[in-house]
Amino acid sequence: MALQRGAVCPVPQEEQTMADGRAVVFGGTGFLGRRIMARLERMGIAAVAASRHRPNRDGEHVAADVTDPASIERAVVGAAVVVNCVSLYVEAGDATFKAIHVGGACNLARATARSNARLIHISGIGADQSSASPYVRARGEGEVAVREAMPEAVIVRPSIMFGPGDAFVSTIARLSRSLPVLPLFGTGATRMQPVHVEDVAAGVLVAMERAEATGVTFELGGPEIMTYREVIRRVAGWCEARPLLVPFPLFGWRLLAGAARLWPTPPITEGQVALMRHDNVVSGDAAGLVDLGVTATVMTREAAFGEVPAASP
Repeated sequence: MALQRGAVCPVPQEEQTMADGRAVVFGGTGFLGRRIMARLERMGIAAVAASRHRPNRDGEHVAADVTDPASIERAVVGAAVVVNCVSLYVEAGDATFKAIHVGGACNLARATARSNARLIHISGIGADQSSASPYVRARGEGEVAVREAMPEAVIVRPSIMFGPGDAFVSTIARLSRSLPVLPLFGTGATRMQPVHVEDVAAGVLVAMERAEATGVTFELGGPEIMTYREVIRRVAGWCEARPLLVPFPLFGWRLLAGAARLWPTPPITEGQVALMRHDNVVSGDAAGLVDLGVTATVMTREAAFGEVPAASP
């Protein structure tokens, strides 16, 4: 039987890991974390959002900071599974890429290992410890730190995520409506594989339950590989807009990202520019959504902007 978008293959009872504990989602108030929390709650699993600030939503919450090992230890007490969705795109003060993506990830992995819980670490396609980009390098070093602290951890690397309230498609749509000309990253030939946030959340829940996911790195991409230029044309078409697409060199974007660091909410970051230097697609030999029993969603206007019902895991 064909699976619906976001649907999850049934899990044999003997493989279930959360029957006697709770799930703690670090970064559970964010774009992906909120979806994971909602799915856990629909399944009747005790779920706790761990973050520095209390969310503006119902549900259990615990104050925790990945740079504070003591707060992590308190948060994971009694957990059967821990998910790390914490991410940082702009450095500010002590909140650096290395502190969050490397040190924080390591702190969380060590605490999870001591609590005998299962760990799902969210990273991203393109993470590379040898990258010249501080952001991309920190994501790669974070994966290494997690593996060293907890080899059995599950690492999930999504491609660019889209869905209602995202920062990707919604930004392109807004600019397409308001500007007659849109600059491309280079020539706009960088390939990407946008994946729906609900599909990633569904995959994370399967990885929580499947014994065979232990120690595996999953790369999650959508069903289509498109160039950045093609993505813009598709989104602009939904908005009935036809902006002129103009190539703009990546070194120019790097300069803009450097200047934008001074803005309260930068419209472009160094990490985003660095990721656009290389294709952001699933590796041919990587485990992915199909291995988790999730059917990937096509990037349609309804899926990107509308309230698409999420199938219950």
